[in-house]
Amino acid sequence: MSWLRVRELVRKEFIQLFRDKKNRPMLVIAPLIQLIVFGYVVTTDVRDIRVGLLDQSRTMESRQLIDAIAGNKTFRITHFVNHPRDLDHLLMKRQINMAVKIPPDFSNRIRKGQTAEVQILVDGSMSNMASVRIAYTSTVLDNFNSRLIRELYARRIDYGQIDGRIRTWYNPNLDSQYFYVPAIVAFLVMLLSLLFTSMAIVREKEAGTMEQLIVTPLKAFELILGKTIPFIIIAQAQMVMVIVFAILWFKIPMAGSAWLLMGATCVFLLSTLGIGLFISTVSRTQQQAMMTNFFFIMPFFMLSGFVFPIANMPTVVQWFTYLNPLRYFLVIIRGIFLKAAGFEILWHQFAAMAVLGVIVFAGAVNRFRKRLD
Repeated sequence: MSWLRVRELVRKEFIQLFRDKKNRPMLVIAPLIQLIVFGYVVTTDVRDIRVGLLDQSRTMESRQLIDAIAGNKTFRITHFVNHPRDLDHLLMKRQINMAVKIPPDFSNRIRKGQTAEVQILVDGSMSNMASVRIAYTSTVLDNFNSRLIRELYARRIDYGQIDGRIRTWYNPNLDSQYFYVPAIVAFLVMLLSLLFTSMAIVREKEAGTMEQLIVTPLKAFELILGKTIPFIIIAQAQMVMVIVFAILWFKIPMAGSAWLLMGATCVFLLSTLGIGLFISTVSRTQQQAMMTNFFFIMPFFMLSGFVFPIANMPTVVQWFTYLNPLRYFLVIIRGIFLKAAGFEILWHQFAAMAVLGVIVFAGAVNRFRKRLD
């Protein structure tokens, strides 16, 4: 193998890549824009719950409950209505996220020492958000009950308690951006490396220069290296760029080793570049290569644990996630960012990712060699 020939092909790829002015913003600006958009959009934090309220009791106790709801910064009472069907109408039009109905006998039942009922209606069209809203409401009602009991019963009631002292490691404030932004970095590296690599060979076919490359002294493996090395360098540069931006813009802590993360990126790129090369060899046009990319990107995204926990998926689907290199890379990047995990902890993920990468890349090289014969 001649490294001189590989070097010249790499130089030719960089010249061809940067000659097109449309590629320059895609290489630099697009990853940053996507990181900002995804970083703010992809979140499970519930910060503003719009509440519609029907108070049929209109007593001191019902006003105390209303004050308890309004006093929580997560809730915002936007509508006071006079009829139950108004709550249904507001929920249907999505003008409120949750409806609270206080019945007429609310105060009377409390003063008699009986259990008073409050109806909570939640928009369940987004089930995950609905469950969080219900949990927040339950917390407010529990605090209201405790305060009400202390007011009703003047004498002190002593009983045994469990003092639970909870400490949250790695993400003390439970900020969802700490969980999602590192995953967005990994997803962007996969997306851009797939897109550019899948265009590498098919672009030569469309330009009519593939035959010229075949008749050169370049061997098949040298041609593969010359085509992939530029994208490895570009992917690493983009990785550094988006990581620095994530740390400075989103204040995501980088607790682990940056060098270990760079090494993990190289192993991960074996799979993405191999898949990109495979797409490039089976596609005849760049449009066809672009459409084929989505066949891989969406399953990788859905089966990676990016948003949906793998443990909640059906067992058969969980088996397919073991074929997804993004699954292992997400564990590595989150472990390095948040937990300062080292290779001695993450080596299982490295090994699985390396095996997949070698198999995929070897298959792509073999496919490419057959096309050259």
